[in-house]
Amino acid sequence: MNRRNFLRNGTLAGLSIPAILSSSIPSSRENEERQKKNGMTEEADLEELTILEMQEKMNNGNLTSQSITKWYLEKIKQIDKTGPALNSVIEVNPDAMDIAKSLDAERKQGKVRSALHGIPVLIKDNIDSGDKMMTTAGSLALAGNIASKDAFIIHKLREAGAVLLGKTNLSEFANFRSTHSCSGWSSRGGQTKNPYILSRNPSGSSAGSGSAASANLCTLAIGTETDGSIVSPSSVNGLVGIKPTVGLWSRSGIIPISFTQDTAGPMARTVTDAVILLSHLTGIDPGDSATLKSKGKTHPDYTRFLNKSGLIGKRLGIEKSFLAGGLQGGDPEVVALLKKTMKILQENGAVLTEVELLKNIKPLQDAEFTMLQYEFKEGIHKYLASSNAPVRSLSEVIEFNIKHQDTAMPYFKQDILISSNQKGSLDSHEYKKAWIKSTSSRQIIDDLLQQNDLDAICGVTNGLACCIDLINGDYDTGFSFSSPAAMAGYPHITVPMGFIHDLPVGFSFFGTAFSEPRLIGMAYAFEQATNKRRVPSFIPG
Repeated sequence: MNRRNFLRNGTLAGLSIPAILSSSIPSSRENEERQKKNGMTEEADLEELTILEMQEKMNNGNLTSQSITKWYLEKIKQIDKTGPALNSVIEVNPDAMDIAKSLDAERKQGKVRSALHGIPVLIKDNIDSGDKMMTTAGSLALAGNIASKDAFIIHKLREAGAVLLGKTNLSEFANFRSTHSCSGWSSRGGQTKNPYILSRNPSGSSAGSGSAASANLCTLAIGTETDGSIVSPSSVNGLVGIKPTVGLWSRSGIIPISFTQDTAGPMARTVTDAVILLSHLTGIDPGDSATLKSKGKTHPDYTRFLNKSGLIGKRLGIEKSFLAGGLQGGDPEVVALLKKTMKILQENGAVLTEVELLKNIKPLQDAEFTMLQYEFKEGIHKYLASSNAPVRSLSEVIEFNIKHQDTAMPYFKQDILISSNQKGSLDSHEYKKAWIKSTSSRQIIDDLLQQNDLDAICGVTNGLACCIDLINGDYDTGFSFSSPAAMAGYPHITVPMGFIHDLPVGFSFFGTAFSEPRLIGMAYAFEQATNKRRVPSFIPG
């Protein structure tokens, strides 16, 4: 939670991977020319390579999954553990090279499972993996928790042939521990840094996934979101982030906050890469009843919706308050960037309408927090009771943290854990009332879309990254647009729209439930028209 927000057989969409590359994805020629200029071989520099570029190189023998995996592992050593010391990877998979070797063997035999075959992926450390790695949500209280089996989406990830490279650090318990937390810090993993300016916060709670993917420590990363934890770190780390409709991806095997709002989602350097990952991890899971809502509403391959003309004729509602600096009075340079972006959208065929959404959502946020506390208590009890963690309840987590304050709580405490533990059952009147009020956000958004005949609602995803402050915690930088879609359980895509003082800013597209195809077309068209993604330069604070 962002605390500031309270290919089967080598084909893709019926085309071979080389055909996709030649027909709709920019070739890797520019990257190859850059490598030659720098005296590098293909294996020596994979920075910014996309999934389809990697697949092309693996198919023609210039790369292998083993060489790609080795490159990422070495880079993790060089810049995550030393050098800039991003501290984004909490644990590396000791079996990663063996997995890559077996997938290379399959490719030699003519078997390519999907576009993800041999592609290294990092996952957030609140997602179960039935292997040698722990699942702890960054908490020392859960250290030693080795899951008995993969989370549903990790099973799907392995099925698609991806290499599970390791796990990323996060804001402890997905930033549902303290109202004074510093995003990207956990007692087990320490503080993750923003790769653009190292003294800046990578945002949370998917801080490690955001920092690692942006710094080219993996091809793809998976984050989770309750309220902003995919889109916010994607925005401040210069990434594309997709928060799917709740129920599009399963949540079973993920340490929970809220059954109503939780979802995992892709974090990547391009819209295409994020959409490829989105496609392969959808599916109905008997262990997560929310996925039943997706029946008949999903697509086996969302890349078919990538459309360079995806903005033509689209009606977009622009959050009006952002044009005046947001509800909290944000940086005027962000406002100027937004206005430039609006002109680009219009030049690419979009019709813009100013709308007011945040002022109608804000009165619901106290109810949202109440609902989350109840659902967290219920969900964490169920998870811990069936886990291999040394603690079996929320009460035991709280007790552990008190007994080990010097290491578990050296900066901020656990007021959210305590207040959640004091809540009653989901049968309580307070919970039911809070749930009804919080989820009324769905009707507010749907009404706004219908009354204005909109295809999506848009705005600044997040303000500029705040400074890392372990003593006082996070502070508001004036813009945030994650809560409406999060509270409603609706899809939300953020795409880089530019930089201010070397810090990236994201632009959001969100809509009603299961409107991913439409949003993908618009997000892709915007990305292709702007190309604002920039490689981080690790500027010291």
